[in-house]
Amino acid sequence: MTRTLLKSKIHRARVTEANLEYEGSVTIDEDLLRAADILPYEAVDIWDCTNGARLRTYAIAGEPGSGEVCVNGAAAHRVKPHDVVIIASWTELPDAEARAWKAKRVFVDERNRPRE
Repeated sequence: MTRTLLKSKIHRARVTEANLEYEGSVTIDEDLLRAADILPYEAVDIWDCTNGARLRTYAIAGEPGSGEVCVNGAAAHRVKPHDVVIIASWTELPDAEARAWKAKRVFVDERNRPRE
């Protein structure tokens, strides 16, 4: 049996921009992507803690150290600047591995910098 588990999450990031004119995706500070083990073009879920919206898109790398979290394309109708979001990625593991799995959790400050 294979189980789907949380691989990693960026917890309570603040959206810095919403760009309707971009084709889609979410641009995330490359340092945050690295900390959360999320690759460019990897599927991610975005859960908006401010308004309850939930959506799936893919990540693209933003400027390292910028704190950028920019929701692009049609999703910008549902997620706005200053909204607080959780960005999650997933993995599939065999049952035995899943039982010992520990997800990466990246908690950020008000400027989207990882906290210790």
